[in-house]
Amino acid sequence: MQNWINQVWYQGHWAKWFLLPLSALFWLISFIRRALFRLGLKSTHTLPVPVVVVGNITAGGSGKTPTVIYLINLLRANGLKPGVVSRGYGGKIDGVASVTPLSLAADVGDEPLMIVTRTHVPMVVGSQRVLAAKKLLADFDVDVIICDDGLQHYALGRDIEIALVDGGRRYGNECLLPAGPLREGLWRLNTIDWIINNGGPVASVNSDNLTEHLMQLNPAPVCQVQSLNSVLLPPEDTDSQLALQQAPITAMAGIGNPQRFFDSLAEQGYQLKQVVAFADHQAYDKHQLIALSRDTPLLMTEKDAVKCRDFALPNWWYLPVNAKLSTEFDTQFMSRMTQLIQLKKEI
Repeated sequence: MQNWINQVWYQGHWAKWFLLPLSALFWLISFIRRALFRLGLKSTHTLPVPVVVVGNITAGGSGKTPTVIYLINLLRANGLKPGVVSRGYGGKIDGVASVTPLSLAADVGDEPLMIVTRTHVPMVVGSQRVLAAKKLLADFDVDVIICDDGLQHYALGRDIEIALVDGGRRYGNECLLPAGPLREGLWRLNTIDWIINNGGPVASVNSDNLTEHLMQLNPAPVCQVQSLNSVLLPPEDTDSQLALQQAPITAMAGIGNPQRFFDSLAEQGYQLKQVVAFADHQAYDKHQLIALSRDTPLLMTEKDAVKCRDFALPNWWYLPVNAKLSTEFDTQFMSRMTQLIQLKKEI
């Protein structure tokens, strides 16, 4: 199914034409919803601290989670105390709930658990992001809120919007769901503060010559999946990485664009005996993964690893990646943040 969707959205499959009437219906529903917010018939809630929404206008992965982690570290390096809210896609939370490194991905979602495991940031998940943000402010000492995804969640007021784009796939056939990958039309990019391009090449995107900022995902040394059962970050293991690169491995990924992960492993010199792509946010079966790793080590993404840590075998590994953006972006972002914090204090 996922392969067929990719053909329609990114490879010009003829089935797009049969889905366009449904895309027209999607446009109408989205238009009415946005109009209700503009007319004040639906409320947008403004918070007493700056809110940064990190999302995209396409369905599927484009690098939001590494970007959120990057912003957490950037804000902390500048003396601020960020917190994060998220829907917790794939989780089973009723209402809102805090995320800790000991939480279960099945409860809070894989991406929130990955963010908290890596950064120990205060984080609250819930389908109603406004309620999640209010709980975050009530329970933790934070002065900036990052919303992981939620560009189309207009009930939550925001001061900064950042949109991610996959530099390789970009916006596909530029059609709205389900005929194409777009959640909103390309016009939405004209209202975004920064566009971050995951992998490049960057492009000029509107009449104001707004340029995308290039983001590179730099791989770190591999870690054992079992090490995620500790609340401490696993140590770098360059010896194990060298050993894995010298023998055939099985690679698996359940992310928005698994081929990007497989391509990056090949570029790093890994010998891929087998690659297995799962659906994004896939819930894994222990026995299926054990069968995959019977003859070769199993290498996965960090997002997959947090879902497998409780039943991982010693020959299961994951590859962390770290986002890297330009000093120009850092300077622009922190300059805007400083202004926003001052404005919030004056209100």
